[in-house]
Amino acid sequence: MTPAVSVVMPSYNSARFLRAAVDSVLGQTYADLELIVADDGSTDDSLALLREYESRDSRVRVLALGQRQGPAVARNAGIRAANGSFIAFLDSDDAWLPAKLERHLEFMRKNDAVLSYTSYRKIQEDDSLGGLVDVPSRVDYHAMLYTNSIGCSTAIYDATRLGKVYFPDIIRRQDHGLWLGILRKQREAHGLSEPLTLYRIRKSSVSSNKLVAAAYQWQLYRRVVGLSFASTLIHFAVYFYSGVRKMRM
Repeated sequence: MTPAVSVVMPSYNSARFLRAAVDSVLGQTYADLELIVADDGSTDDSLALLREYESRDSRVRVLALGQRQGPAVARNAGIRAANGSFIAFLDSDDAWLPAKLERHLEFMRKNDAVLSYTSYRKIQEDDSLGGLVDVPSRVDYHAMLYTNSIGCSTAIYDATRLGKVYFPDIIRRQDHGLWLGILRKQREAHGLSEPLTLYRIRKSSVSSNKLVAAAYQWQLYRRVVGLSFASTLIHFAVYFYSGVRKMRM
């Protein structure tokens, strides 16, 4: 049977946190789902662990991509394989609270939302809880140009209404590019001010290197969105200020 929700999870050398991520999906109070994990050439025990889950739960499907190709390719492979009416995203080092899908889908139906996101709480590598990141109730294309208010592991889009929408094939900032691509055609995205996701802060993660992240944000504005140099300067300045504020939360 076709599931209501396809959860897309990219994985690369995530064995340390992978069980928590997968268990948080399979333990949802809303169980009409499939979990598609695209393993991006892991060299640790990630793929063996995923095969174990696949053998035990028919809702789990593992895509072994072979050599590493990057998170955009992995996520897009998951989207292509998805059968659900809704497509949700969860990174392999993050986790959901048990009622995440139930609460979020109810919110989307109530607000007639095609793209939606939630607040989240930061979590450290040792599982200690960090700060709460609240989200605006609505964002449009112009607001999203200034700052990415949508955490990838919190987001869901309605594939029956949008069709399958894919991440731009860039090394970093694919999620921001995807939201902008959707919002170019849709009026707005809706935010649920409820922390239903745990976003893990990792020292080795891409987002932890702010200078590298800033460089890729500049490339997003210039190469993916196609802003002029002057417009990029303005948007980048606001983005940088917003990033500093988030780091202090």
